[in-house]
Amino acid sequence: MGEDLCIEEAAGVLLKQLEAILDHDKLIDEIGFIHPSQFADFTLDLPVVTRPPPPNIYQTSGAAIKNNITDFRCLVYDETVFWYGQHKLAISVHAIPQLYFASRIAYMNARRSYIGAISISKTNGYMNTAIDRVDFDQLETDVLSHSKALLIMSCDFGSVWNSRKLVLLQKHELSVFMEEFHLCTLILSSSPKSEQAWSHRRWVIKNVARKFHDLHDIIEQESELVKKIAEKSKMNYRAWNHQCWLITYMSRDQKLDELLKSRKWAELHVADSCCFHYRRRLILSMLEDSTLRDDEMSSVTPDAFILLKEELKWNVLLIKRYIGREALWIHRRFLSYYWIKLFANPQDVGFPGEDQHKVVTDLDGFIGKEIELLNSCLNLPIVEFEDTQSQAQHAAAYILWISKKIPLPFESNFNDKLEEVGGLKTILMNTSSDKSLIWQSLLD
Repeated sequence: MGEDLCIEEAAGVLLKQLEAILDHDKLIDEIGFIHPSQFADFTLDLPVVTRPPPPNIYQTSGAAIKNNITDFRCLVYDETVFWYGQHKLAISVHAIPQLYFASRIAYMNARRSYIGAISISKTNGYMNTAIDRVDFDQLETDVLSHSKALLIMSCDFGSVWNSRKLVLLQKHELSVFMEEFHLCTLILSSSPKSEQAWSHRRWVIKNVARKFHDLHDIIEQESELVKKIAEKSKMNYRAWNHQCWLITYMSRDQKLDELLKSRKWAELHVADSCCFHYRRRLILSMLEDSTLRDDEMSSVTPDAFILLKEELKWNVLLIKRYIGREALWIHRRFLSYYWIKLFANPQDVGFPGEDQHKVVTDLDGFIGKEIELLNSCLNLPIVEFEDTQSQAQHAAAYILWISKKIPLPFESNFNDKLEEVGGLKTILMNTSSDKSLIWQSLLD
């Protein structure tokens, strides 16, 4: 019994130390969990600072915590459990069970008291005294503080995020919501694929949009955060899904800017299909913006024509540069689908009469370029470390797919050009004979 009490007290001390560090430095932007043997290596990289020796973990939190002293030299914590410096925080993996246990108890107690205070205030209709108001504010602070520590230990604790929402709904200062952004960033630094953290971040953005309206700077910061996290956490669907969600809040200029910025990122990460999915969502949104609606008739502006044409040209460069990358071929299917859908009938395109012939010519030219791309992929020289076989298979599968999308007036021209490079059935037999049962059923 006594031993359990000592362990509980020790865990409570560690929790107070963690909360003191978090409260001391509001700019901590990265947190991690490491083995105690790694602390020495971290200390070597930290500028020399005179600090008092760490307290015994069974002692109370100390005067530095009680007085909320913000001087780094007076911040007291157990250096065998925490490493803190340069706005980074490392926590020993051995302390995780204790910190989780203590933060969960502290959070549950604070939440229970907070919910009780809300019930009383609703019953009475108001806070009885100024002291009640002060006590209520302290309860809010406790809920936010303890829930922050608990989420660092267990970021997918949904009810804890909901408790923070409950408190934040009572707030009207922008700074409070900006601090919540910072908390989400801190959580994502150690758990970049946490669905709860990304979801909470979107909730904060919705409330900022409703209360303060201006999201221009926030959207730019969110985009930078997503790319930074995606750089460290490969194929992070949740991060890119968050970025796709932001499109609804972007202006047209921001969408154009994002297309340019994400192009550079995509060129360095051609295997990450999530980024190309984001570009497709951007393009779809811009195509919708470029569509002119007149009652039930719709037409497309020249902007959409130029947008798709430039993206197709860029996609070809990547396909030829990075051999055998399926994500690039999937992206091309999307682009080709909308190119054919939007421009197969030039009378539906919002161009002057003399430009409609140009669209038809470009569609004929598009067919010719696709056949040229196929031919170049089928005749690649065999090079070590390059998957030329996969490139040929992707190209053949793409041509099979596009053969089903070509409009009837252009079908004859397409088949004639295809025969010049050997015919579709021969190409498929040479590149994908093992999948003959699949493509033969598609050809019939």
